[in-house]
Amino acid sequence: MLMGTAERRRAPEDGGAAESTARTVPEAPDRGIPAAGPDTPARKRPERSEEREARETPGVREQSAYRPLWTEEPARRRRLPDPVRTAAVRAVLVVAVTLIMAMVAFLCTMAGSWLAFPMVIGSVAGTVVATWGVLDVWVTRQVWNQRHGVVSMPSSTARAMRRERRRARRQARSAERVQERIRRRGGAGRLSHP
Repeated sequence: MLMGTAERRRAPEDGGAAESTARTVPEAPDRGIPAAGPDTPARKRPERSEEREARETPGVREQSAYRPLWTEEPARRRRLPDPVRTAAVRAVLVVAVTLIMAMVAFLCTMAGSWLAFPMVIGSVAGTVVATWGVLDVWVTRQVWNQRHGVVSMPSSTARAMRRERRRARRQARSAERVQERIRRRGGAGRLSHP
């Protein structure tokens, strides 16, 4: 049976006094390293650079042992909506593959390889697909702004969708109030409501 240090201090072993548990080595609170106790020889741990600086320069406050690895900074721009991000990733991949195919076509042409012609055809097709991918990002962004954004235009569907969401929320709240009223009015033991 495994016991922690605190349990060993409290629990007597074999019904006897807990004097044998008093010899447990206390642990350093910040690292889980055994600290120098009365029975253990004190080992000198290596000095950290911050401690050395604090010792050498008087008046410098000792820094916390747990510094965060990084500091959170607010994002400069908001995250793209998911459909727009998907289209953008797709476009970047298609453009990258097209550029690789164009480079291979150029190198095969310089080397006089038979692979040059298929690569040129693939590069032309890739250029068409890459153009479509970049346009798809733009169109997806416009459509998302039109449907979900706060575009103040008469043709914007965002206003109507917000109105529908508000109406649904209102109906849900009123149904909840009715249920609450029925629960309050219904007494204990009554099976039906008047």
